[in-house]
Amino acid sequence: MKRQTRFWIAAALLLAAAGAASAGGVTVKYQDPDKFSDVPFWEQDRDQVLKELTAHFEGLAKQLPANQQLSITVTDIDLAGRVEPRRRSLHDLRILRGGADWPTMELTYTLQQDGKVLASGTDRLSNMMYLDGLNRYAGGDSLRYEKPMVDDWFKKTFGAATQLSSK
Repeated sequence: MKRQTRFWIAAALLLAAAGAASAGGVTVKYQDPDKFSDVPFWEQDRDQVLKELTAHFEGLAKQLPANQQLSITVTDIDLAGRVEPRRRSLHDLRILRGGADWPTMELTYTLQQDGKVLASGTDRLSNMMYLDGLNRYAGGDSLRYEKPMVDDWFKKTFGAATQLSSK
C-alpha cells in the first residue's frame, strides 16, 4: 500500500514538473527604482508594486515555449494618475483624471532560445486611453491600468516571435 502511494506521489510530482517545464521563463530587474518617475514613495508600497509587476511578467512568460528565456530590465515607471498627499492618512491618494496622467513604462528586453538571441530592444510602453474601453482587471488591482498596457506590449512583441520559433 505504501509503495503504491509513493508511486502516485512521485507521478504527480513528475507531471507537475513537466507542466512547469512547458513554459518559458523570465528574469525581471529594476534599474534604480528609487529614481522612477512615479512609483509609491514608501518603500514597502513601492516593493509591493514591483513584486506585483514581476508576477505579471512571470504569468505572461508562461506563454513562451519552454526553451525560451526572456530578460527584462525596467528602467522607468510612471503609474496611471497622479498622487495627491493626504494630511490625515498614512497613504497618499492616487487621482485618475484621464488627461496627461496615463501610465508609461520604459524597458529593455532580450528573448533567447538555446543561447541565441531571437529578439531584443528598448521600448516605451504607454496607454493614453487607459480610462476608455473595457478593463479585464478588477477595480481593486493596484496595477489595473498598467497590466493591460504590458499585456498589449507582450502580445505585439512576442506573439509572432514565439509562434515562429516553435515551428
